[in-house]
Amino acid sequence: MTDVVVVESPAKAKTINKYLGSKYTVLASLGHVRDLPPKDGSVRPDQDFAMDWEADDRGARQVAAIAKALKGASTLYLATDPDREGEAISWHVRAMLDEKRALNGVAVRRITFNEITRNAIRHAIEHPRDLDLPLIEAYLARRALDYLVGFTLSPVLWRKLPGSRSAGRVQSVALRLICEREAEIESFRPREYWTVEAVFTTPEGASFTARLTHLDGRKLEQFDLPNEAAGLRAKAAVEAGSFSVATIERKRVKRNPPPPFTTSTLQQEASRKLGFGAQQTMRLAQQLYEGVDIEGDTVGLITYMRTDGVQMAREAMLSIREHVQAEYGPTYVPAAPREYTSRAKNAQEAHEAIRPTEIGRVPQSVAAYLNAEQFRLYELIWKRAVASQMQSAEFDQVSVDAADAKPNGPRLRATGSIMAFDGFLKLYREDQDDAPGEAGADEEGRMLPPMAERDRLGHDKASAEQHFTQPPPRYSEASLVKKLEELGIGRPSTYASILSVLQDRKYVRLDRKRFIPEDRGRLVTAFLTSFFERYVDTGFTAGLEEQLDEISDGKADWRAIMRAFWEEFSRAVEQTRDLKISDVISALDRDLGPHFFPAREDGTDPRTCPACNEGRLGLKLGRHGSFIGCSNYPNCQYTRRLAIDSGEDAGDTLKEGMRVLGPHPDTGEEITVRRGPYGVYVQQGEQVEGSKVKPRRTSLPRGVDGDSITLEQAVALLSLPRIVGIHPETNEPIEAGLGRFGPYVKMGGVFASLDRDDDVLAVGLNRAVDLLARKLASVRTLGPHPSDREPVLVRKGRFGPYAQHGNKVATLPRDVAMDDVTLEQAVALLAEKGKLLKPRGAKARKAAPKKEAAAPEAPKKAAPKKAAAPKKAAAKPKAAARKAG
Repeated sequence: MTDVVVVESPAKAKTINKYLGSKYTVLASLGHVRDLPPKDGSVRPDQDFAMDWEADDRGARQVAAIAKALKGASTLYLATDPDREGEAISWHVRAMLDEKRALNGVAVRRITFNEITRNAIRHAIEHPRDLDLPLIEAYLARRALDYLVGFTLSPVLWRKLPGSRSAGRVQSVALRLICEREAEIESFRPREYWTVEAVFTTPEGASFTARLTHLDGRKLEQFDLPNEAAGLRAKAAVEAGSFSVATIERKRVKRNPPPPFTTSTLQQEASRKLGFGAQQTMRLAQQLYEGVDIEGDTVGLITYMRTDGVQMAREAMLSIREHVQAEYGPTYVPAAPREYTSRAKNAQEAHEAIRPTEIGRVPQSVAAYLNAEQFRLYELIWKRAVASQMQSAEFDQVSVDAADAKPNGPRLRATGSIMAFDGFLKLYREDQDDAPGEAGADEEGRMLPPMAERDRLGHDKASAEQHFTQPPPRYSEASLVKKLEELGIGRPSTYASILSVLQDRKYVRLDRKRFIPEDRGRLVTAFLTSFFERYVDTGFTAGLEEQLDEISDGKADWRAIMRAFWEEFSRAVEQTRDLKISDVISALDRDLGPHFFPAREDGTDPRTCPACNEGRLGLKLGRHGSFIGCSNYPNCQYTRRLAIDSGEDAGDTLKEGMRVLGPHPDTGEEITVRRGPYGVYVQQGEQVEGSKVKPRRTSLPRGVDGDSITLEQAVALLSLPRIVGIHPETNEPIEAGLGRFGPYVKMGGVFASLDRDDDVLAVGLNRAVDLLARKLASVRTLGPHPSDREPVLVRKGRFGPYAQHGNKVATLPRDVAMDDVTLEQAVALLAEKGKLLKPRGAKARKAAPKKEAAAPEAPKKAAPKKAAAPKKAAAKPKAAARKAG
């Protein structure tokens, strides 16, 4: 029998099976085979953090297949990914196989490889090891921490802050960083400053520009020319001076290449250079790692992509050096291989950096086997790895000071930087994001004319320029990942999923590749910083990561760390049990008031209610989330969604929690936008007191915002359904309208839902015919029923085809096909076996009393039986009570 090798993905299994041959059976676990059940109690702190694990159907199937393959095998090789998660998956697989008693007589060995190549796989098989227990314990601690924080903190959010979705150990800290950056931007006040420049001419007639650095005998700081008057005074002093070259400084500077990629630097650079999101980058890197088909052979193109290490195998460095010498010449090869070291402290530092598995596979040679995105990422990884072993770039920097002949006169400086040797820049330049350039980067390529000290300089003009300081930039994916890594929070392999969760929860949004916190996200952050400050503190979270690293290094006991954490965390949660909603509102109103109610230029109070002019606006919490309301409720029912009040109503009148759009063009009735328990809707007119006739209303379809809808749109929605046109084949009218399940088009008794991108107000005849054609493929009209001329239809159902007339349906016999049934057969079947469709929702609730009212009309013999049922049922609790007694 063959030995068994377990990897994580089917693509990897297929490739490795080719390398190992028929003596091995390679199976995939498809990621994790089991996890903590998503319910309270899966981690039990009172039992020293015992955990319940549960396999889903997929995991159970994969382990069953592994157990079956192990019959007769001598060795099981656990070859999951070479990181903490991979070690955990191997541990879970072994534990589940132990429970099945499938490992009797089977040796279990752990193997890892950093690249999927024939040599790497063979080397791993020849050098197996045991499971790394400290790494597994670090996984258990991390999993227990994330579970306990999520399942303990999220319910507190749900109870105390309606509309919130979840909280997480690292997720909440990342959200706080985004929110705090936004608060910095909002509170930022630009500061004015001026600079002065002059154009000088050398004795040979060449010109150059210099900037004022000294005035009145002292060096100028950024804000020493704070206004126009100071700027013009400095300009006049320069124009009145007589200048010569005071000093010339020349120096040769080097710029070293960046190290090869780690997980986080790959995410950052792919975001800056390629515009890829973190998740997209990791998905593409996974594909390159697992391999692509090249001339019938699956080849892994890069090493493992989840790593904090920047070091490379010596064989790889030597291979790169040989390639550089052959491609660019010996001057581009440094005297010795460049050795890089990582500042990361966790166990993944032992992994290599991300690099090509074979440096000879230049990007163009594999372009035909990759899609466009894969090629761009592979090219980026290849160039970065090769550049990391190239010679430094060199620049000649020149600085010239021009000084006035008068004592304490103005002094100006000009700088230039010329590339003397391009080195690694011949192949690769690292982009900067939200950071100032390297010294001399602004002057790179600027050449100063030849001159000597004490040369007299002519100057024709000077200029004074106004500047304002800029607020800090919002975080991009790249800069947020960089910040999290700098703080030591989370792990690079988890950043992609964290950023995705923040967007899925509607806590933040990406606008022009920058994170902007939604109001919901700011509320959650304000709540957590007010009542759980310690657990969203960057220092505390980073310290917890260090403790997890100590566990993975075998230097700390994971249960001891968990006990210390849980004791304080559970106490903090307990303190919120008696927390009143009014306390929460006060805290949020205090923290977020400046955001939602910014000061107005006219000095009026931004919190004054625009409806009653008496109440004070503040944050409110309702069943459906948070909103802004008036303190005079219920006398004043003004509300608006959480948003910054611009102070401008754009011509619309806001009153009593609704937005007035204007009069209906035909009836003159007022059209308003209102918020109800089931969402936002538009209404025509008002309810007349004493009348049972309700005003016309309609909900807003997808894509229509209650704050931006126009009067014309509202009138069009209220006029639905509308006639789209006449079907070209059946000559029946087609309508478009809004129903219980959203916008639709209808022809006779056939309805077809509109897609997400369709506009119910603009959908045309061709689109409607196409949608109905798809629907008609599952519906067949037989003709009018002889009793009322309503159509008789045959439809495809979950349990087979059925006939329908109105709300009566009848299943077709098994031997009758949908396309063969006739109108006469369907009418007879409906009469004989037809059943009424069960009403849903409100209709079902209204139908219930009718059934009860009809009970006395039932046959007298049946009445006692029906009446006896409740008595019998009622007697059960009494009997149970006697037993209990």
